[in-house]
Amino acid sequence: MAISNIRYGEGVTKEIGMDLQNLGARRVCLMTDKNLSQLPPVNAVLNSLAKYGINFQMYDNVRVEPTDHSFLDAIKFAKKGEFDAYVAVGGGSVIDTCKAANLYASSPTADFLDYVNAPIGKGKPVTVPLKPLIAVPTTAGTGSETTGVAIFDFKELKVKTGIASRAIKPTLGIIDPLHTLSMPERIVANSGFDVLCHALESYTALPYNMRSPCPSNPINRPAYQGSNPISDVWALHALRIVAKYLKRAIRNPEDREARASMHLASAFAGIGFGNAGVHLCHGMSYPISGLVKNYKPKDYNVDHSLVPHGLSVVLTSPAVFAFTAQIHPERHLEAAEILGADIRTARIKDAGFVLADTLRKFLFDLNVDDGLAAIGYSKADIPALVKGTLPQERVTKLSPRPQTEEDLSALFEASMKLY
Repeated sequence: MAISNIRYGEGVTKEIGMDLQNLGARRVCLMTDKNLSQLPPVNAVLNSLAKYGINFQMYDNVRVEPTDHSFLDAIKFAKKGEFDAYVAVGGGSVIDTCKAANLYASSPTADFLDYVNAPIGKGKPVTVPLKPLIAVPTTAGTGSETTGVAIFDFKELKVKTGIASRAIKPTLGIIDPLHTLSMPERIVANSGFDVLCHALESYTALPYNMRSPCPSNPINRPAYQGSNPISDVWALHALRIVAKYLKRAIRNPEDREARASMHLASAFAGIGFGNAGVHLCHGMSYPISGLVKNYKPKDYNVDHSLVPHGLSVVLTSPAVFAFTAQIHPERHLEAAEILGADIRTARIKDAGFVLADTLRKFLFDLNVDDGLAAIGYSKADIPALVKGTLPQERVTKLSPRPQTEEDLSALFEASMKLY
C-alpha cells in the first residue's frame, strides 16, 4: 500500500510556507491554472509563501484535461527553473501536470515516452529521486493528492493515457475544505462522479491474488494491483460518504459539511483506487475524453472542447456494472444498497441490473447528460471508441470479467442513452 502523507483541516493551507521552510526549499515551483490563479485557494498559498519568505516561481499555464503538449510545456518550465520543491494548487489536471514536471525535471535525459504507460509508452520503472511535491487539491474528485498516477491526452492518438509509478506520488496532500467552497455546481458534480467511480471500480476490481503473472521484481509491481482488503475499507467508506453528501454538495454551495465530506471522500477513494486500481469505466472514459468533438460543459471556464473526466467516467457506469456483476454479484448488490437501493427482495443474479438502475436514478436526479449521444457521440463513433479503449490494458485488465472488442462495442452502445 502506497499513499501520500495527508493533512486535513479548515485553513491548514496557511502552514504550507512552514512546510517548505522545513524542507529547506530554496526555489519553489508553484503550479496552478489561469482560472484558479485568481481564486482564494491560490491566494491562501501565496499569502503563506510570502509570510515565510519562500522564493518561488508561478506556472499558471496548466491545461484543464492536460495533453502531452501541455505536460511538455510545464516540463520545460520545470527544467529551466531548477526547482528543489513543487507545490500544485488545483484539481487533478494541475496535480498531475506537476507530478510529470517533477519527474522529467528530475530525469532530464529521459525521453517523454520512457515513463508513459505501455503499450503507448515504454512504461519504464522510475529509479531517479524526485523533489518534494505538496499537493493542495481544490476539487473533491480525483484523489490525485494521494496517488502515483498522472493522466493526459495523447494528442496524436486521440487517447488518454498516463504515467503510473509510486515514485511520483506527492510528498504531502493538504486537504483544506475551505477550497471546495469556490467550486461551481457542475465541477462539484463531475468531480464527485469521479469519486463515485473510483470507489465502485476499486471495490469490484479483479482481486489482487488473481492477477498474474507475479512481477519478477517488486519494482515492477504496478501501482494498480486489484481489489484488496485494505483498499476495500477505503472504497466502501468513500461510497457511503458519496451516497450521503454528493447531492447536498452539488445543490447547496453553502453546505460546508457536505463539501468538506466530499473533499475527504475524494482522498479516501484515492487511497483505495491508488492501490487497487480502476477498470472499465475509466478504461472506456479515456477515448470518450480524447475523441471529444465540440462539447463544452457548463461551469468550466476553458477555451477548448472537453468532456470533464468525471463525466466521461460515469456515463458508462450503468452499462459497465451490469456487465461486471456476473463476477462478485454480492459486491455489486452491496454497492447498490449503499447508494440507496432496497435489496431485500433482489435476487443475486440481478445484481448488475439493480446497481445499474440505482446509478441511472442517481444521475437522472443530478441532471446528468443523457448518455454519450448527449455529448456528441453516435453509433458511428463506436469503432473509434473501442480502438481507443484497447491500449488501456493497465486498467481494463483489472475488470473482474474479461472483455472482447464486441463486449466493448456493446457497452458503448448501451451507454449512448441512459434514461
